[in-house]
Amino acid sequence: MKEMSANTVLDSQRQQKHYGITSPISLACPKEIDHIYTEKLIDAMKPFGVFEDEEELNHRLVVLGKLNNLVKEWISHVSESKNLPPSVVATVGGKIFTFGSYRLGVHTKGADIDALCVAPRHVERSDFFQSFFEKLKHQDGIRNLRAVEDAFVPVIKFEFDGIEIDLVFARLAIQTISDNLDLRDDSRLRSLDIRCIRSLNGCRVTDEILHLVPNKETFRLTLRAVKLWAKRRGIYSNMLGFLGGVSWAMLVARTCQLYPNAAASTLVHKFFLVFSKWEWPNPVLLKQPEESNLNLPVWDPRVNPSDRYHLMPIITPAYPQQNSTYNVSTSTRTVMVEEFKQGLAVTDEILQGKSDWSKLLEPPNFFQKYRHYIVLTASASTEENHLEWVGLVESKIRVLVGNLERNEFITLAHVNPQSFPGNKEHHKDNNYVSMWFLGIIFRRVENAESVNIDLTYDIQSFTDTVYRQANNISMLKEGMKIEATHVKKKQLHHYLPSETLQKKKKQSLSDVSRSLGGLQSKRPSLDGSCLDSSRDTDSGTPFTSPVSSVKPSKPDSPGGETERSASQNRPYRLLSVYLWIMSSAEPAPVGVGKPLSVPAAQGLSIPVIGAKVDVTVKAVSPPAVCTIPTVVGRNVIPRVTTPHSPAQGQPQLNGIANITKNVLPKRSHSPSTDGSSKRLKDIEKFIRLESTFKDSRAAEDRKRKSADAIRGESMPIPTIDTSRKKRLPSKELPDSSSPVPANNIRVIKNSIRLTLNR
Repeated sequence: MKEMSANTVLDSQRQQKHYGITSPISLACPKEIDHIYTEKLIDAMKPFGVFEDEEELNHRLVVLGKLNNLVKEWISHVSESKNLPPSVVATVGGKIFTFGSYRLGVHTKGADIDALCVAPRHVERSDFFQSFFEKLKHQDGIRNLRAVEDAFVPVIKFEFDGIEIDLVFARLAIQTISDNLDLRDDSRLRSLDIRCIRSLNGCRVTDEILHLVPNKETFRLTLRAVKLWAKRRGIYSNMLGFLGGVSWAMLVARTCQLYPNAAASTLVHKFFLVFSKWEWPNPVLLKQPEESNLNLPVWDPRVNPSDRYHLMPIITPAYPQQNSTYNVSTSTRTVMVEEFKQGLAVTDEILQGKSDWSKLLEPPNFFQKYRHYIVLTASASTEENHLEWVGLVESKIRVLVGNLERNEFITLAHVNPQSFPGNKEHHKDNNYVSMWFLGIIFRRVENAESVNIDLTYDIQSFTDTVYRQANNISMLKEGMKIEATHVKKKQLHHYLPSETLQKKKKQSLSDVSRSLGGLQSKRPSLDGSCLDSSRDTDSGTPFTSPVSSVKPSKPDSPGGETERSASQNRPYRLLSVYLWIMSSAEPAPVGVGKPLSVPAAQGLSIPVIGAKVDVTVKAVSPPAVCTIPTVVGRNVIPRVTTPHSPAQGQPQLNGIANITKNVLPKRSHSPSTDGSSKRLKDIEKFIRLESTFKDSRAAEDRKRKSADAIRGESMPIPTIDTSRKKRLPSKELPDSSSPVPANNIRVIKNSIRLTLNR
């Protein structure tokens, strides 16, 4: 009898629906102890407000019902105004769809609702942002109404009866919108403009994820736990280069596919097991990408060279397939992988009865992890200007992280997603101040008594990008400022309250990393003979213009040539990895991946020269390197045409960096530290040419200054014409030819130069 029962279970397992691109790792069903651990997990999550009660859920349904009726009324009115026959007007329809966390069923208390308004073909986008916007204005219960028409995905934001709603719009190429419309059908995308396709993408991806998991309720509970963990650990932010909600949902969905019968407590543990050992940049796929004749751009490293350089690809399952993690950088991936490993260790303890779930949800003390920090400050003179300015600055912080990563002396740049109110005493001109903190790990330099590090270019190219973007979208106003300052850990009390800093000290990221191996690069370790003292270097000249910060790039050493040659071969290996994943019938790769490490920064102590000069700037000179920007999709990849410093090209704006064992050669900032390697003949020739050009330019400057002195005239601060009317989409970064705005707004420039002593 027992044998027959076992055979029945085996047959049912064989007949179980197959999810994902590979077969499951385990079909084991949960035991009683697994259900007990799941109940304990739920109890640990309740204090954080992740579950809504019935009353709140019903209130959301009522609000969405009201909004759906408003949409139908509006579409009917627009149809009448366009002289459609009464019979058509009566059946024209219209519908509100939800997506994001609410549609997935994992929204928290007080969370907003992402919604989509679907209209028939005769309703224009302009109608949505004009007549529907006006209808909302006069609707009872609507507050904080605002339209963001030039966003990457145009949206109307408002609060309806206390529920925040982000409403996007799409019109389909059909005459009527029925209540049972299925948006998962690819044919719905035919003849649509790109903005409608982007608007539909949220719903299509969300519905596809739910369709691809074996057990929706178990998936939802596991996703709630993982999202709460990610927020508590400071790695939940697509904007800053970590993962956003849809990316976490896809990772959890993949775990559910690999363990289709497991309980939520087991799935949380397996989540950390799978992704702490995942061999990035192998892509995470929930289904085989499907072909379509709609010719929309999709993620495909066989076709798009830029896709081969994504560091942590997680591919959306709905057509057109996209990488949801293109903002991930080397540093953010390193931080997340370390958190996966830490999560695995903690859940191991929990399932062994040595700890409880509250330990998994403990926040790290970011301000005890590092010895060095960069404080980024954004300030404005009014609250309204501050909200706008902070949003723009925060959306560009990943550009700063990318700049710092390319500095040859920086191993890790870890941004804390949480912003803090600034000290108004330090910014007496502006009453509204926000601060972000970046933890920095510096690389140990062999055989160097003293090392000079100049971060001016890294900081200045970031601030110029922000000012240029603000100018191009007509946002820049008097009082909007950005400042960046280097501080040591012991100086943080000048910026933050003691209760933020005086938490229990956690093991630092660098300490954890030392025991876990090395990052996929040739960065030397910082442990061992570290630089443990520092001296002030006040001899640096104040930074007065962007031109002076753009130094001639330092030629690569033969070692750098070797690294670049190895990195050029990487795309072909990535392509083979991708093809293997697509055709594999084995479980997803969960073997031990390449070990990752972030070298420790023990003993480093770095003073900073914070010279400030208030100037109005005309334009940014391009770096002294010949590059040809190649735009593929939304990625900008410099194509190097000279044998020197390819990293000196146009800054990579989307966080795309190293995915190889050999990192791209980093920009050199301190010529005094590396006079040891022999130079290639062609590079020596380039240096002589560049030196000649530099000398001639310096001579011309001296002549001009001398002539001005004879005439007794003072040099005016250069100004520019700011009458540009072209308005770029909010997510599109302008090119380096765009001028840094003047507008009579004084732009603060910082010179950040450091000295490391042994």
